Amino acid sequence: MNPSIDEATQFSKKFLEDLLTFFGLNTEVEATADGEVIQLNVPSTSLNGFLIGQRGDNMRALQYLTSTALKNNDFEHARVNVDVAEYKKQRADRLREKAVDWVKQVQTSGEPMALQPMNAADRRVIHQLAVEYDLASESAGDGRDRHIVLKPSSSE
Repeated sequence: MNPSIDEATQFSKKFLEDLLTFFGLNTEVEATADGEVIQLNVPSTSLNGFLIGQRGDNMRALQYLTSTALKNNDFEHARVNVDVAEYKKQRADRLREKAVDWVKQVQTSGEPMALQPMNAADRRVIHQLAVEYDLASESAGDGRDRHIVLKPSSSE
């Protein structure tokens, strides 16, 4: 019998809460499941800076550890998203605000625009925004150089 997404969500919530106690943080993690992704939200505390780390590195490490623990305990659902004090949500909102200017530039000029390299989560935000504004978008490049090219929609 395969463990359900609900069991995987409970396991990951407890795992992350236990991990946080090693840093002296006893807090309740909010856990939800959206399809195949388990969302874990750590509330704002005095350790935000430490838990988030430089450019979210520590937060990604917590996410990786939680995902690995799920896999090692035979859970099928191992896609985990960890957010500390809504850092990722606020970052995505700021990125969307910037990206609206890029979208308008492409719409006005009719010319493709290559954006700076960005991580997968940021690229996803841009792809979603492009769809909302009826633009085409594609990821190009490899590894750390992977970026998005915004293009006018071919239907115009």
